[in-house]
Amino acid sequence: MTTIHAEVPDYLAALAAETAAKEKTTLDQIIALALSAQLQAWKVRDNIEMRALRGQPDDLRNILDQVPDAPVLPGDEK
Repeated sequence: MTTIHAEVPDYLAALAAETAAKEKTTLDQIIALALSAQLQAWKVRDNIEMRALRGQPDDLRNILDQVPDAPVLPGDEK
């Protein structure tokens, strides 16, 4: 394990402590979970951005051209 010393706003520290008490876990665990969730969100965003850069408009047109022309199903009018 690595120890990280970080300064956080008082309100955020209090909220984390309240959450740890409510969840019957340690403040360390709450901080680790919150950090993990945020890092994963950034990773997903970066992955989506990278995949979007690989996309080609002509590929999308080719895919959409394969969709059959059909009337709208009831309930899908909007």
